[in-house]
Amino acid sequence: MHYMAGVVLTAMAISSCDETTDQIGGSLTSDEDQLNIASKVFNVQTRTVIADTVFNNSDEHLGSVFTQSSTCYLGMVRDPQTQADIKSEFATQFHLLDIVTIPDADKFLSLDNGLPAADSCYMILYVSNPFNTADTLASVKMTVHELDKTLETGLKYYSDFNPMKLGMVRTEGLNKNKMFSYRNLVDNDSLRGTSSYMNNIRVSLNEPYTDKNGVTYNNYGTYIIRQFHEHPEYFKNSYAFSRHVCPGFFFEITDGYGFHAKVSNIGLRLNYTIQGDTSVVNTGVTLAGTREVTQTTLITNDKQAIKKLAEETTHTYIKSPAGLFTEVTLPVKEIMEGHKNDSLIAAKISFQRLNDESSDSRMFGIPYTLLMVQEDSLKTFFEGNNVPDQATSFYANYNYVNSTYNGTNTYNFANIASLVTKMWKQYQDGKDGKNGKDGKGDPYWEQKHPNWNKVLLVPITYESGSSTNAQHDMSLTSTQLVGGADNPYEPIKINVAYAKFNK
Repeated sequence: MHYMAGVVLTAMAISSCDETTDQIGGSLTSDEDQLNIASKVFNVQTRTVIADTVFNNSDEHLGSVFTQSSTCYLGMVRDPQTQADIKSEFATQFHLLDIVTIPDADKFLSLDNGLPAADSCYMILYVSNPFNTADTLASVKMTVHELDKTLETGLKYYSDFNPMKLGMVRTEGLNKNKMFSYRNLVDNDSLRGTSSYMNNIRVSLNEPYTDKNGVTYNNYGTYIIRQFHEHPEYFKNSYAFSRHVCPGFFFEITDGYGFHAKVSNIGLRLNYTIQGDTSVVNTGVTLAGTREVTQTTLITNDKQAIKKLAEETTHTYIKSPAGLFTEVTLPVKEIMEGHKNDSLIAAKISFQRLNDESSDSRMFGIPYTLLMVQEDSLKTFFEGNNVPDQATSFYANYNYVNSTYNGTNTYNFANIASLVTKMWKQYQDGKDGKNGKDGKGDPYWEQKHPNWNKVLLVPITYESGSSTNAQHDMSLTSTQLVGGADNPYEPIKINVAYAKFNK
């Protein structure tokens, strides 16, 4: 095992060179069992593809990219690259943290018409990673809509999922308008200056609220408290809670632009006063919008602006959210033909980023992590909550200035040999036998599977070594890569190495 690892590392170093090495290995093995390593270099073709064209959009819930995740984004901005608007909105359920306990009715000192009530109720959205750090006072207006139907567990939600258009918003329900900016001017400077401070947007829910049965409460928090006392079974888990008490909310951007931020946590807070054992206690309970419940993000892009970028041929694009991917056609036939008795042990490919010379602080960020996955496997990869296995799917982090990779300004995929080998086997099985009808080959297999040798580069969020699945990057990012049909730079190359034992 250690020996083969050394061989692969050596091969990868060799394959980084442009020269063809006809026979290397005498120093690695004995004369009786000599290992030959040969390397070759092949050119690679790339193009830009629009995100929603590579998904199967036959289902009513499918659209651009799979968006169920633990992180949402909110806001609307004008893309300085296209001068087109991009809008992020989201819907969320609320999670019952462990077992929700609300004191018995006879403990309540907060009363409305003689019944237990909340002193106050509000939603709080914790936001970070603003679009433009130079202007944190740009304001937008949103409307928080109460859902009439909850987000169903098990459905696959994509970034064109719009609860408003699908009639999932309760017409006579809670609808709260809020104007806000990234910098929370409600909190004072001394509070915002503390190390533990988390920037937030607070939405008051203290107005009278009428439920589906026509019962009116002095605020939304009182509605939650009364439901707990009358139907404790509705609070046994998040599933029951979302179906009987609180289906969730949709956060719609209705006006303004210049604000866009990550919503890392969402809370629904109920405050009330009770009689404790020895004193009066001001307390409450918090419900959270987290990964444990369903969250969806709605992305609105200018399709014509995206299409125009995709048509550029002197480079390719990576753009999020739900924007542009780079398609890579790997020269699998050229790599594998003529090497029937050889093992492909290394295949290295790098993608050079083109620098953006703009000094505009509103320019989108650089995608940090790219996923490489077979084009026809993209949908199942994300819907299956998969992680890059470094065998059939891979990830590469951006190598930037002062990084541990010495500032190469590239995304490096160190060894995708296993993927190339898999593609070649799929091609052979389909064309020559195993996947054909009655065990016979299909001479039209390649025409029926035009993407068999294609992979996509997709911006994702992923932490190596974690159990968290890879997710589409829904932040504002954009970059150009060397490539395209009319690439004016050096061709993209894949460096490969083969090994064969001579007995």
